[in-house]
Amino acid sequence: MPIRRKNFPINRDEELFTSCTPRVAAAKRLWYERAFTPIARNCSVSSPFFSGRSKMPQPSRDEIFEDLDPEPRLLMGPGPVNVYPRVLRAMSVPLQGQFDPQFTQHMAQTMALWRGVFRTRNTWTMMIDGSARAGIEACLTSMVAPGDKVLVPIFGRFGHLLVEIARRTRGDVVSIETDWGAVFTPDAIEAAVKAHKPKVVAICQGDTSTTMLQPLAEIGAICRKYDALLYVDCTASLAGNAFETDAWQIDAASAGLQKCLSGPPGIAPVTFNERVEEVLKPRKHVEQGIRPPGIVDGNGPIIQSNYFDLAMLMDYWGPKRLNHHTEAASMLYAARECARVVLGEGLEQGLERHRLTSAALRAGLEAMGLALFGDATHRMANVTGVVIPGAIKEPDKVRSEMLEDFGIEIGTSFGPLHGKIWRIGTMGYVCKRQNVLRCLASLETVMRRNRFAAPAGAGVDAAVAVYGQEGA
Repeated sequence: MPIRRKNFPINRDEELFTSCTPRVAAAKRLWYERAFTPIARNCSVSSPFFSGRSKMPQPSRDEIFEDLDPEPRLLMGPGPVNVYPRVLRAMSVPLQGQFDPQFTQHMAQTMALWRGVFRTRNTWTMMIDGSARAGIEACLTSMVAPGDKVLVPIFGRFGHLLVEIARRTRGDVVSIETDWGAVFTPDAIEAAVKAHKPKVVAICQGDTSTTMLQPLAEIGAICRKYDALLYVDCTASLAGNAFETDAWQIDAASAGLQKCLSGPPGIAPVTFNERVEEVLKPRKHVEQGIRPPGIVDGNGPIIQSNYFDLAMLMDYWGPKRLNHHTEAASMLYAARECARVVLGEGLEQGLERHRLTSAALRAGLEAMGLALFGDATHRMANVTGVVIPGAIKEPDKVRSEMLEDFGIEIGTSFGPLHGKIWRIGTMGYVCKRQNVLRCLASLETVMRRNRFAAPAGAGVDAAVAVYGQEGA
């Protein structure tokens, strides 16, 4: 019997279900019921599978939840951190189409600004839509073909992440490890490069899990000496610690906004040079459906991810403007404004602010009788590891009370350091004198409740003294 189309939510021929086998007709009916029941809640429909009004109940007010109004927190963990107000305002501006001339101009401006942040002249300095991990995946997936040797020096949790991602590219991954709380000497890395002859060396600059900062100034030259590409994950360190893409001969780097740049997670700046571009060219592939006439794909193995294909993204961000994805406009605006804030302050001035704030925090912590974690000469300038004293029997209770009673978030740690250190971040917009003093005073109070009695007021006094000595 033909279906009556009266009040049906979309037009379909009478033969939609009658011109096929009963089994196919049943499948089509099920599909339409599922697809159009929400659409037709207030429609009267006469059909074999949908008659009268929908039986789907309307959600109650409780089921649609309350207005979004999170409590304000002072985020002094290892990231994310509080966002610059200017960045939040930039994210609220009206959206435009991704090929609107004004929008593509904003894309080009963002590329130019981030060359300044990365300290590079690389043409290919652009954004990957996704968290910082998206930038890592884009670089490694595009740079590493199946079977390529990859060397990963591991000095914390995020070195293990690089191994995980490189293995998923089907690279031949080898790693070297050092103790958590230490870093590698140039000689140790050179010995590993010489022994394994990798195509790519992948390393973190700063690893927030250990709060350590790996020196990089000599690593690029070592990689060039043995004809290896150097990729650096600088998510945790960029704009809070010195980073020199060109001067240190770094071939590719990626970051995120949520640390020293004080933006929201959700977009990953990357930069890479001509050496990486030459590796990408043989793997270049253009999708059917947008392929211009005369395009010839490379003869190398296709990059395994469509979304993280740097060769295709070059055509999206470059003058060809070949469609790839729909750019996350609000996140692009955030990345643009983060770079403007950092460059407007001045890179050197920002680095000095992070150094001074961490020095004050660390002086306060030590005055309270707490020990700092890790190699003192290689600590990050934006995250401090604090050894949890033995008198504190419930370390997570301290963190909970800091959050619930004072609105301050500090971090725990991972793996072998879980329950052994707290991590306190002083990054970007949070990197201020008043936040350090508030954190120290609150931590003193909470630890006293939990059977660790620090000298009263000693932490705040020591931090204030550091600021006084430096005229801040």
